[in-house]
Amino acid sequence: MDQADIPALLSRLSSDEDAMRKMAVFKLQSSINDPAFADAFISSGGLNILRRLIMTTGGNTLAYSLQSLSRLLEVDMGWEIFEAAGAGELVERVVELIVTHPLVNILRGAMSILVAIVSHPQSSRGAIKIPSNFGFRALKPAIAVYPQFFEMVVSQLNSADHALCANALMLLNALMRDAISDTGKSDTGKVAGTGEEWPKFIKRLQDLGVIRAAYILMQSSALQDLAHPLLEFQALTKVLLKKWREVSVDLEKPDHRRALKGLHLSSAPERKEHYGNGSRVEELAENGKKGSRRHNPEKWRRLGFVTESPAYEFDETGFLGMMDLTDYVRKYEDGFQKLLLEQSSRPLHERCPFARSSLAVTMILYDHFEVDKSDVEDAKNYLILDGMKNYDKVFKPLLLQWSRLHGASLQAFFRLWKATGATRDDFEKVEELVRILVEQVVGQAPRTKDVSEVEEELAEFEYNRLRELQMELLELTFEDEWGQHLLQVREELKQEALHFVKEQRVRCLLQGAWFPKSVQYKSSMDNGYQNGPRSSKTSWRFVKLSHNRRWLHYADFPSPTTKDPPLDDLGEKLDVGSISSVLSNVSAAGDDTSSISSGSTLRSPSKTQKQNPTKITIMSFVPVEDDKSESSKRRQVERPILTLIPTSHSLASDWLDGLLMLLSQTPITAETNKLLALAGEYGLKIRLLNVRLDDGYGGPPEGAGVVPSREGLDEDYYYEVLPSRHARLPNSIQARVGFPEILG
Repeated sequence: MDQADIPALLSRLSSDEDAMRKMAVFKLQSSINDPAFADAFISSGGLNILRRLIMTTGGNTLAYSLQSLSRLLEVDMGWEIFEAAGAGELVERVVELIVTHPLVNILRGAMSILVAIVSHPQSSRGAIKIPSNFGFRALKPAIAVYPQFFEMVVSQLNSADHALCANALMLLNALMRDAISDTGKSDTGKVAGTGEEWPKFIKRLQDLGVIRAAYILMQSSALQDLAHPLLEFQALTKVLLKKWREVSVDLEKPDHRRALKGLHLSSAPERKEHYGNGSRVEELAENGKKGSRRHNPEKWRRLGFVTESPAYEFDETGFLGMMDLTDYVRKYEDGFQKLLLEQSSRPLHERCPFARSSLAVTMILYDHFEVDKSDVEDAKNYLILDGMKNYDKVFKPLLLQWSRLHGASLQAFFRLWKATGATRDDFEKVEELVRILVEQVVGQAPRTKDVSEVEEELAEFEYNRLRELQMELLELTFEDEWGQHLLQVREELKQEALHFVKEQRVRCLLQGAWFPKSVQYKSSMDNGYQNGPRSSKTSWRFVKLSHNRRWLHYADFPSPTTKDPPLDDLGEKLDVGSISSVLSNVSAAGDDTSSISSGSTLRSPSKTQKQNPTKITIMSFVPVEDDKSESSKRRQVERPILTLIPTSHSLASDWLDGLLMLLSQTPITAETNKLLALAGEYGLKIRLLNVRLDDGYGGPPEGAGVVPSREGLDEDYYYEVLPSRHARLPNSIQARVGFPEILG
């Protein structure tokens, strides 16, 4: 619409005919977001007409009027309408529409206007003449008239209209942000719009179901229209957690004092306590008979605090830690009392400190969700939302279930304490296990995973699996810090393990073994036997490696003897140096599904081969005459010279890899490779146990780098340089992983 048409437009907006007003305001809403048009509209007195339409009309005319004002505020113009006389009546009218009006298109426009009023910056377009007309305090008179306002706004979060739902969430975000900001407070520290302190106002919204509604929306599939307000709500949740942590626990404050008193009373202090010896109980009973009301000397320590001054132990977690602690006790009061009763029967050093554990879990969750990094991360997330739709990386709906996560994680803490048989000195170790558990279960949970499933997984996560994860993380930590050094150590350990396993396998050959010469086995095709006569007796072959490891001696016998025959009784022998290759159908995976040769050749077996027994075939080049050649020439042909039929997979692994390693070839069976990996990993872990945590972190030792004095020295001296293969390793690490100190 052209600016020249504004007088005619204003005339139609002021008409007494509703149809003409409706058409005029319909055209206005599509043009007013043009700053040039908006400026001309305001200069011509259009704000007064627009205000009158909002105050007096209804239906679509009212909806279009609200939308026009909302779009005008979006271009940061038209704020004068809330500074002129009658601004309070206009705000009250908008609040009234939200509370009483059922039409969606009217509710959308009304909420959009209130979002602009509450979140309007105080420095926009210069100083505001009447600051109370903006922010949370601008709604105070209207909310006093319509106290059900908050309840109605929260109820719109369940609306099927996504735009209305988004506007309602944006309004709640604006109210919360203004309430917890410094500009939203009065001189007494209370929220200017409600007359109450911000924690009480936030709790009021929580009691109306804001968090539950936002949690459902964040897990839904309708995120395209709600992404930005939901992300802002998630950011505000982090801001609130951070703000609660910054509130110091002060027993001079009545609510803080009541919270600690309630915690003490919930622990059932009237029950008879045992402090580790009967004399103490008798002493307290004796004092009670005399009428003296002495306080329990372990009033707070029995609840898991370190000292009898619990307020100081909340320094790290602040009021957030107290909230989590008291909330858990309120929800699980029976379990809390049973835990204290069970712990009281144990020695003091074996008791799980309940309060200290709760505070530790609070900080684990605080660090996991990176609450302190909220401002920076939120800015990155907004950029991610603009460029992609992978919401699982951005949204963390479990953050909104903080209380339930704290309770489930704390119960997991108690379970791990009991499973590991921990003592007070092991507290940090159990804390680290819980941290890994939270990272694994909560951190790996997809966006749509319900909190009840997360609670169940936290309760059932196996300790052995958790321990494996801890060792993997420890290994990654060492890799990051000492990756180059560990690579060198691993290579050396690999060679040591290979030498160790080779010696073990060759010793099996030196000891000798019995092998059947033929095997009878049942086929799946019939009830008889194949590969030999059904009633014949199987002969046996004993094979043994000579002490000098140069000859394989063997001989055939009717049956195995009780005592293994000596080498002198083994009439046949085979030169190890003449062996060209070793073939076998022993599988690298530990079954008989593939054939393997010494050249690491895998041969896919047929169905018949799958039924054949395990065989190890020793090959050698045998000279033969080539009759087809014009001149009779001799050529080398590889042929089997000895076949072994192991009676078990373990025996097959010993002899196959033993023969290969004897020929300086790589072992190929899964059993041997597993043994190699096990020996290497255990060797590394044993060496790492001798490395202090501060090695490589704490800098040079005291006195390092100090140039010695040359006083009293002449020029008659020399240096002796000792070369070392481990010169790249720090001295302290070399000494602890088995390497000599570098001298020089």
